[in-house]
Amino acid sequence: MHGELDSYDRRILALLQEDASLSSALIAEQVGLSQSPCWRRIQRLKEEGVIRGQVTLLDRKKIGLNTQIFAEVKLNAHGRSNFTEFTDAIRGFPEVLECYVLMGAVDFLLRIVTADIEAYERFFFEKLSMVPGIQEVNSIVALSEIKSTTSLPVLR
Repeated sequence: MHGELDSYDRRILALLQEDASLSSALIAEQVGLSQSPCWRRIQRLKEEGVIRGQVTLLDRKKIGLNTQIFAEVKLNAHGRSNFTEFTDAIRGFPEVLECYVLMGAVDFLLRIVTADIEAYERFFFEKLSMVPGIQEVNSIVALSEIKSTTSLPVLR
């Protein structure tokens, strides 16, 4: 990024995280800028990659994805040497929403959504366990969701 975020940038980002469909005029009014400078700031934040994209967030349960699983994946020594092959396979699974490389006893943490446990079982046996190099998968079923947000704490 070219410069630090100032208070206007942070307030703009906070508003856009809550509702990306807000017009630049409405955002400008709420942060205390005129429309043109506000629009230019938003464009700059996009060009600099601070704003990576704008999406519509769905309620997974309302579209039938009722089960959320966290899977800890450990690769064998051969699998670790083929890191790219593993990550490419994981990127190809729409059921995997997030994948993180970890330090410690396991190599990856996956967040997976499926319709139900039976659908996860099919995903596990037909897709995940077929990825070469996997030594162990420990699946953890999430019973309920206490907090889920996409908003970063930009206001300080």
